[in-house]
Amino acid sequence: MSKPANGILLKLLLLNLFFLAACSTYGPMFGKHRQSRVFEDFVLLKTMPGDTFSSLASTYLKDPNKGWMIADFNGIKTLSPGQELIIPLSPLDRGGLKADGYQTIPILVYYNFSDSRSDKMSVSKDDFETQMNYLNLNGYHVISLDQLLNFIDYKEQLPEKSIVITFDDAWGSIYDIAVPILIKHGFTATFFIYTDFIGGGKAISWDQIKQLSQQGFDIQCQTKTHRNLAVLKKNESFKEYFNSVETEIMYPKKLIEKTLDKDCKYLAYPYGETNNLVIAMLKKHGYRAAFTIGRKPASFFVDKFRINRSVIYGSYDIEQFKKELSAFQKSELK
Repeated sequence: MSKPANGILLKLLLLNLFFLAACSTYGPMFGKHRQSRVFEDFVLLKTMPGDTFSSLASTYLKDPNKGWMIADFNGIKTLSPGQELIIPLSPLDRGGLKADGYQTIPILVYYNFSDSRSDKMSVSKDDFETQMNYLNLNGYHVISLDQLLNFIDYKEQLPEKSIVITFDDAWGSIYDIAVPILIKHGFTATFFIYTDFIGGGKAISWDQIKQLSQQGFDIQCQTKTHRNLAVLKKNESFKEYFNSVETEIMYPKKLIEKTLDKDCKYLAYPYGETNNLVIAMLKKHGYRAAFTIGRKPASFFVDKFRINRSVIYGSYDIEQFKKELSAFQKSELK
């Protein structure tokens, strides 16, 4: 159905609902001067001067960050006084399912950065700025891993064009180059760290990790030493392998939680490799999900312990970057 047709139907629905509201047992709500009616699943109102999507979401949805839900539901991008709105009070689009397909969420992973020169694993400062600026100008919503997992668990609706940004290994260049750019654009991100690396050489320090956490960035686990969890080392017995993998999973989780006083419940597999034993151990120790490497974006039916992330290489130009941003998969219902 075309967007104009959707707009006409929405207006007709509003008029009908306002008419029905006159006979409703629910009275005017949330302010004696606002024209509004509240029902079990939605609120009908006319906007007032000074209203914004964030202020309305704060009042009715108890979360100013959910202004996008109001905008998306009403098919609008701006507000004006006297505008008729429907505010859904609960998620109406769990799973991102549509008649012609389903929502997908790209998860990007970066490793290292450079002030000027790019190579395969290092993205230049200018290229990263260009990429983040593209996301900002083209309506992408950078979300947290908790939001992603709530979506996968069918608990939460996400904005269209949602995306996750992650960093692996905790190189100092991430803190020096990438973080200021993220803050400039108001973007969040997750840092997957292997704890033996923190504070050494060119790595981020624990003080910097604490600062990032206090600024709202998410700190999660990439094991203790960055060993390949899926492969036995040369001459390593199965018992030694078993105990080593359990330490790699358990030790950094406890250290991060003790240091930051926050939950550590997500893990990025070193080299993107895992197996069924590793996944069983992750579940045993209270991890909620784990991430590998691959080009397929996440959807609500993804395996939570084999979630793909797309590596953004330093050799990528902006057109290659755009190819990693698929936010919808068309799929005919059969």
